[in-house]
Amino acid sequence: MKLKQVLFTVLISAFTTLAVVWGFSKYFKGDNSFGGQQTGVVPANYGKLTGLFDGANPGGASDFTQPAEAALPTVVHIKTKINAKQVTNSLPRQRNNPFSDLFDDDMFNQFFGRQNGSIPEQRASGSGVIISDDGYIVTNNHVVDKADEITVTLNNKRVYTAKVVGSDPAYDLAVIKIEAKALPYLLYGNSDDVKIGQWVLAIGYPLNLETTVTAGIVSAKARSLGLNRDKDGRQTNAIDSYIQTDAAVNSGNSGGALVNTDGKLIGINSAIASLTGYYTGYSYAIPVNIVKKVVDDIIKFGTVQRAYIGIQYANASDMSADEKKRTGIPESAFGIYVQETTPDGGAAAAGIKKGDIIKSINSIAVNSGAEMQEQVSRYKPGDKVTITFTRNNTEMSSVVTLKNSAGNYDLVKAASTMDKLGAQLTTLDARKAKEYGVPGGVIVKKIGDGAINDQTRMKDGFIILKINDQAVASVEDIGKATADKKNITISGFYPGYEGLYEYPVSLGGQ
Repeated sequence: MKLKQVLFTVLISAFTTLAVVWGFSKYFKGDNSFGGQQTGVVPANYGKLTGLFDGANPGGASDFTQPAEAALPTVVHIKTKINAKQVTNSLPRQRNNPFSDLFDDDMFNQFFGRQNGSIPEQRASGSGVIISDDGYIVTNNHVVDKADEITVTLNNKRVYTAKVVGSDPAYDLAVIKIEAKALPYLLYGNSDDVKIGQWVLAIGYPLNLETTVTAGIVSAKARSLGLNRDKDGRQTNAIDSYIQTDAAVNSGNSGGALVNTDGKLIGINSAIASLTGYYTGYSYAIPVNIVKKVVDDIIKFGTVQRAYIGIQYANASDMSADEKKRTGIPESAFGIYVQETTPDGGAAAAGIKKGDIIKSINSIAVNSGAEMQEQVSRYKPGDKVTITFTRNNTEMSSVVTLKNSAGNYDLVKAASTMDKLGAQLTTLDARKAKEYGVPGGVIVKKIGDGAINDQTRMKDGFIILKINDQAVASVEDIGKATADKKNITISGFYPGYEGLYEYPVSLGGQ
């Protein structure tokens, strides 16, 4: 009896198997969707997800109405104007010019390049995010850079004039302020919690349209694009670590909000990857944890308090097999390879050496320069961080006290208008003033990085007589004449040359 039951069971099993094979070949012939996976089997990495396979969220559909409703009133339209400016060629005309009897002034200028012209008025627009009820707004530096006039239009169509509180091109962030109260504002999220694959919304004013919301997913984190430069034009000191999404972003979205499905700010939209200038698939946002630090510094100190570990480095994962063999690190090594340490830097003082491989900062893993920059950018000089690194395959940790670019722990002061001019100035002594036949003035000894170098063709040795038609006889007078000014006109002469010269200069950010 038992034998008959066993045989019957085997027969039924064989018949069922043959039926399944026949049915699959008949109805699913040519279907390649299987791909080595077994239907109904969920791998372990999906263990924490709920509702994905039980029909609770059919088709992965999401409702973004609530986060959009919370964020829309907080995203503003920023319009800027850069005034037309006169440009003066700085080639002075020598006395006793041998051509003066042959050509009149206009003809001489035409042939020898002493031309006066103008840069036309420029207008642009972007977006911004209200971050406090009393009118502080965060946006991109490139949205408001060099602007003479800034207007902000709220979602309810109210228009305000804004002023720049502070900005930093190394982060491509700026804070502006409007005089208003009881404004809606966007709560900060936590960009460390952002996960690849999660839904996000991009909100702004693209292509001069009204408020626009687009959706996408996070496709990468700590993406480095090489876009930013510091105020001296150097890329090495710029912070370049973005959240990458496929939410549609276009010109005008810059400075707008990247929001999670809780309606919280997780990034400031800043760039797109495009060959045409229009959105073609990827957009990039500055993580909000960087934004918070920059905003706080600008509001408290007027400038960003930048901290440094004090190393030159390379991404270990980017090093070739030959480079790794030459430096004696494992071929599979990843992390931040320390190429050199700054002698007076925090890393050297903490015992970190050339050849060490940094693995984490305050227990947060860093596998690339962008990830390391993102972590360090959250601190100011004098802050301490715990750095974990490997040396000769042995894991070690050290507490590093971060320093500023000058190698000390001092907080940096906001640049004054004098600093923004970017020149070494000395007071003209009385004897020289008498020789030149002027009551006094200020000598431009050396032109460095700053507004004079960027916007004029002034040369070393120029003697300043007036600022905005106000006579100046000392360096102190220059400071008083430029204080709280956005635009100035510098008037003066070159010893040994004819004529007075005027140089319009925009100081911005006032």
